Amino acid sequence: MKIVVDMNLSPLWVKVLETAGHQCRHWVTVGPANASDSEIMLWAKQNGFVVFTHDLDFGAILAATEADSPSVFQVRTQDVAPESIGPLVIAALAQFEEMLSKGALVSVDRNKARVRTLPLR
Repeated sequence: MKIVVDMNLSPLWVKVLETAGHQCRHWVTVGPANASDSEIMLWAKQNGFVVFTHDLDFGAILAATEADSPSVFQVRTQDVAPESIGPLVIAALAQFEEMLSKGALVSVDRNKARVRTLPLR
């Protein structure tokens, strides 16, 4: 899976996700640090990447636009450090890989994971 890590998450996620077999880039290597969420979404869609974020705005954009891509994987925990939730994220990515490849919004916290297929209506 190709994943772009949003600016609100550490660049350390790139190594964690690559070690798990994903192609990964941190947004800072792609575009400006002050890029809008819409700009990140457009880039991800044009390049076939899933957006990995801690920002709830990406889900709101998907809902408002009824877009069928890109997929968004959001973590909803206070501690978003790879050493804290890395295994949780890797397991959820594996669990929902097929849905993310087709278009989905996945939200993960320490207790549960939720998935909704795109477009959101």
